[in-house]
Amino acid sequence: MKTDIILAGVGGQGILSIATIIGEAVMNEGLYIKQAEVHGMSQRGGSVESSLRISSDPIYCDLIAEGTADVIISLEPMEALRYTPFLSKEGWIITSSNLFANVPNYPEAEALKAELANYPNVILIDVEGLAAENNMKKSGNMILLGAASKALGLDYALLENAIATVFASKGAEVVEMNKKALAIGVENAK
Repeated sequence: MKTDIILAGVGGQGILSIATIIGEAVMNEGLYIKQAEVHGMSQRGGSVESSLRISSDPIYCDLIAEGTADVIISLEPMEALRYTPFLSKEGWIITSSNLFANVPNYPEAEALKAELANYPNVILIDVEGLAAENNMKKSGNMILLGAASKALGLDYALLENAIATVFASKGAEVVEMNKKALAIGVENAK
């Protein structure tokens, strides 16, 4: 088993929480993982990227080469497109459809959707809408993780258990809300 994942978004959206959940799930499965992160300045809407390499065999480098990523998970569509040079031909893009227009001349939503349509495996999901509809505005990142779960090749129960572990200190209500968000993402990615 080998899966190379790029997580992308804007500071404060929860990309690093997704990385933590995936990392916990992978370690509980007894797999190897390497992670590299680039943090932007969240107060300025800076770019945040995390690369995760998962394997059943030892991993010697934490960098993902161009054209080899299996999955790009992004909470912002333009950030997803920024990393497409790293995506393999059969790779998946799972991204929020919600724009975070933080730069001048930010592209129109339709232009971004048209660009994403050039890739064979794309899941575009209204994370913010689903989070608001289900009264879980702080769990949009877990909705996106649920939408990406099948592409990750990790058992759903591993992700649920990782959520319980990572969010345990925040209380049972937060754990259950994030598990529910994960399930909403799975359902809406079909």
